[in-house]
Amino acid sequence: MPKNYHMELFYRKFGNEGGQPLIILHGLFGLSDNWVSFARRIAMEGFEVFVPDQRNHGHSPHSGNFNYLALTDDLFEFIDDHEIENPMLLGHSMGGKVAMRFTLENPEMVKKLIVVDISMKAYPPRKQHKQIIHAIQNIDLQHVKNRHEVEERLEKSISEKRINQFILKNLHRTPQNKFEWLMNIPGIETNLDKLFDAIQTDEIFEKPALFIKGGASDYILLDDFDLIRKNFPNAEIVTIAGTSHWLHVEAPERFYQITLGFLQGNPTWYQNLIKEDILN
Repeated sequence: MPKNYHMELFYRKFGNEGGQPLIILHGLFGLSDNWVSFARRIAMEGFEVFVPDQRNHGHSPHSGNFNYLALTDDLFEFIDDHEIENPMLLGHSMGGKVAMRFTLENPEMVKKLIVVDISMKAYPPRKQHKQIIHAIQNIDLQHVKNRHEVEERLEKSISEKRINQFILKNLHRTPQNKFEWLMNIPGIETNLDKLFDAIQTDEIFEKPALFIKGGASDYILLDDFDLIRKNFPNAEIVTIAGTSHWLHVEAPERFYQITLGFLQGNPTWYQNLIKEDILN
C-alpha cells in the first residue's frame, strides 16, 4: 500500500454539531456497533459523538498494513477530515492503545483521555485471540443457511456465550444473500503480534486522563500504575470490581456514570468514587 494512502473510515455519529466532540475507539474484533447504546446515551448529555470502525474492522477498508502507527495515522486523518476540534478520546483495549499513542504524539489536540482496560506495556500473545481467529476460519460461510447455524459452529470452539455474541456482531449478509465476515481476518492474523507492542515514549500528557480497569482482568495490574503515570501524571485509575476485560458490557451503568462524570468534569464524581472505594 502506498505510504500516502488515505483510509476513509466508516463511522457512526450521534448528537448535535456544536457539542463537545467525543471519539470512541473500539477494540480488536470489535466495531462501532458495539458502542451504539453508550454513544446514543452520552450524546444526550450534549456531546457530539463519533464512533469509527478502525481499519480491518466493521465497514472500514481492509489493509495488509495493520499496526499502531497506521491506526494512529488513521485517527489523525479522521479528525482532520471531519474538522474535529479539541476532542475527548475514549478507547477500549486496542482502541485504548491507539488513543494513548495519538494523545502522546498530539497532546495539544486532545482535551481529555479515557483508556479502558489496557496499559502502556507490551503484552504476550493471548491464546483467546488466536482461538477466535481459528474458530472463524473453521466456519465455511458458503455452506451455512442462517445466523443460528454460525452461532452453533462457533460454540464448538468458544464456550463463552458473551464472546460468541461479540464475534457474531461481525457477521454480515451480502446483497447476494450470502454471509461474510466484516473483519479482515487474514490481515489481523498476519499482524496480530504487532498489536501487543508497548508504547515507549518520554512524551507527557498533563491534561485529565482516566484509566478504567476490570477488577477480574489482568490487562492493568498494580505494577502498571507507575508506568501509566509516568506519561499521564494526572491520570486517575479506577477499578470496576468483578468485571473482565469487557467491563463496559458487564457493568454498563457503572461504566456510564464513571465516564460521564469524568467527561463532564462534575466536581462530585471523584468524591463518589472515593466513597465507593474504587479509586486507586
